Amino acid sequence: MTTPLVRFAPSPTGYLHIGNARPALFNWLFARRHGGRFLLRYDDTDIARSKAEFADAIAEDLAWLGIIPDETFRQSDRVALYEDAARRLRESGRLYPCYETADELDRRRKRQLARGQPPIYDRAALKLTAAERAALEAEGRKPHWRFKLDARVVAWNDLVRGEAHVDCASLSDQVLIREDGSYLYHLPSVVDDIATGITHIIRGEDHVTNTAVHIQIFEALGAALPAFGHVNLLTTASGEGLSKRLGHLSLRGLRDSGVEALAVAALAVLVGSSDSVRPVSSLDELAGLVDLGHVSRAPAKFDEHELDALSARTLHQLPYEAVAQRLQALGVEGGENFWLAVRGNLARLAEAKDWWQVVQGPLLPVIADPAFAATAASLLPPGPFDATTWKSWTQAVGAATGAKGKALFMPLRQALTGLDHGPELAALLPLIGREKALQRLQGEAA
Repeated sequence: MTTPLVRFAPSPTGYLHIGNARPALFNWLFARRHGGRFLLRYDDTDIARSKAEFADAIAEDLAWLGIIPDETFRQSDRVALYEDAARRLRESGRLYPCYETADELDRRRKRQLARGQPPIYDRAALKLTAAERAALEAEGRKPHWRFKLDARVVAWNDLVRGEAHVDCASLSDQVLIREDGSYLYHLPSVVDDIATGITHIIRGEDHVTNTAVHIQIFEALGAALPAFGHVNLLTTASGEGLSKRLGHLSLRGLRDSGVEALAVAALAVLVGSSDSVRPVSSLDELAGLVDLGHVSRAPAKFDEHELDALSARTLHQLPYEAVAQRLQALGVEGGENFWLAVRGNLARLAEAKDWWQVVQGPLLPVIADPAFAATAASLLPPGPFDATTWKSWTQAVGAATGAKGKALFMPLRQALTGLDHGPELAALLPLIGREKALQRLQGEAA
């Protein structure tokens, strides 16, 4: 395989939600799996709607997922390239001017539908004489420019779908340039893919028809074709399509909710594939699991409840090195021993702060039976405590009191942590230490 050069090309017109971040993940993971590179391209030719703050937010959200581009650029800085390509297409007769207004085109489509005809552009503009075009321009009309499609079947071997084809005879000639001279999506996208040497284009299956058009533009510009892959679309658990109005499924919303980025990434790309959804410890591990040939053709449902469970499972197996900086930012100390003690009880990383408070204190112990607690305190072994202390101590307390099972362990847990649930005390007790343990058994806040 050619060393991949892939790209993610969002429009900076809003915040990323998990659905439109999913192609970014597929591209990034594909590049990681095959030793390739990843470009971030802002498709910002829609000047009115594109905002710098959205571009900044996209970069931040991708970084949260662990995606750091090898290169970033904006289409608004590359207009000269598009103008040159448009000139070449005009000269070859593939780009032609049209003067219909939006209302005229709408009425024409409605007439076609009423007659049972497909609502495709009839190329009326190609029949205009030079004098008729001049007259329309004298009225103040400015042309939009359409790409003249060859009426043929365009076929390719899709990385996801296998053999794919689109009959371009059933499509309207695409508008590439608006009346005001600004560019729509198609031409800048193809020109940049050519100029940057993109080898693989991986995007949603809603682009299948666009791919047929783009292949013809690639060919009209004399460029070699990249490989194409079209992944299934992500929906909500109820099957609703994702959109930017679903703020709770924006990457910002997911990040603010405290779920693990690795869980978001794993669920986004493994759901709806033949590979089962599972927690991973790194994007490199995830890259080894993602095979485009295993992606389903059916829509993939992103279930927030499944995400919560996967996020917890992800935390439970993360090594200390993966969370050390985040714990430090929360003010949580204790190092690897603390992390290994508490990670299995966390649904969100922020909950580690609560358990650090339990370890560090002060907390008010719960003494259900003062006599039992006093006996336990008298049997507390000398420090320092280690991983064997809990077992030897509870055996001694059980022998002295006759308590066993829950009757033995629950009052000790309540005294030492103030709670009736939590991590294994064999791991917590050495972190709490003998002095605080003794004070809590005596009913003191420590």
